[in-house]
Amino acid sequence: MHSAIDDWIADLLAETTTARTSEAFQRWLNVQSRFHDYSARNALLISLQCPDATHVAGYRTWQTEFDRQVSEGESAIWIWAPITVNVCPACGDPKASHDDDCEGDGVPSTEWPTQLRSFKPVPVFDVSQTTGEPLPSLPTETYGDAADLVSVLCAAADSLGVDVSLVSPSEWSHGGARGVCTFTRGQRPNIEVRQRSNEADMATTLVHEFAHGLLHADRTSLPERSLREVEAEAVAYLVGRQFGLDVGNSAFYLAAWAGEDAESVLERLNRIRSVTVSILGAVDDAVGGNQRVR
Repeated sequence: MHSAIDDWIADLLAETTTARTSEAFQRWLNVQSRFHDYSARNALLISLQCPDATHVAGYRTWQTEFDRQVSEGESAIWIWAPITVNVCPACGDPKASHDDDCEGDGVPSTEWPTQLRSFKPVPVFDVSQTTGEPLPSLPTETYGDAADLVSVLCAAADSLGVDVSLVSPSEWSHGGARGVCTFTRGQRPNIEVRQRSNEADMATTLVHEFAHGLLHADRTSLPERSLREVEAEAVAYLVGRQFGLDVGNSAFYLAAWAGEDAESVLERLNRIRSVTVSILGAVDDAVGGNQRVR
């Protein structure tokens, strides 16, 4: 099993390299680069006001950059925007109050350095609050014959120490996410997966969230989010391979989160391998010993 896992990881890295150079990924990357990279403080403000936000921009930016319109009646997400001014490199005064007798070290005012003076609240909106031209998306779904793998994974959840719920689309409250894993102090990780017709993708989404629950429950020593997603998706890819599913689109997911650092999978291979074996063992137990779900 360890040898097969190592071979499949090598396949995943090769597929990720190919995905990263594809036209679809480059088109997606071009759009992502036009979104502002918010500070940690503003990212927190966004998550508090709109927990399921994925792509956030200002009202005019949605119109001019993405040909989308904020829907009528939507409430803004408020963040802090910096107010900066150009200041004289010699005396430190802004242009509006600059002493004409100061020559500014001979530097033209158009080249004066900027200085942060204060912050102001500004409204932004998530893509879910807009309509118009669709943003390019990456194909990250799994395909194939999952047989009864979803029900077996749900049966295996208890032995893995996680709680699982399959939620109907009408009751789903997590936006465009296909699955979520939440942690509450003193309780087991709680996994929710949105029900849909593609059971192969539901199965790998369950495994992805299982990996989060098993690897990332210790909230005091978490790796950064990109590494958490790399770990979880690598586990989903490996389990999917074991059950003969088409998991090639995991490469797009890894390319999006890992960027040029997909090799970080190798640095975390022991963690990925260990959780993969644990999940496969729990599935074996759920179906009665050595019988594999196909």
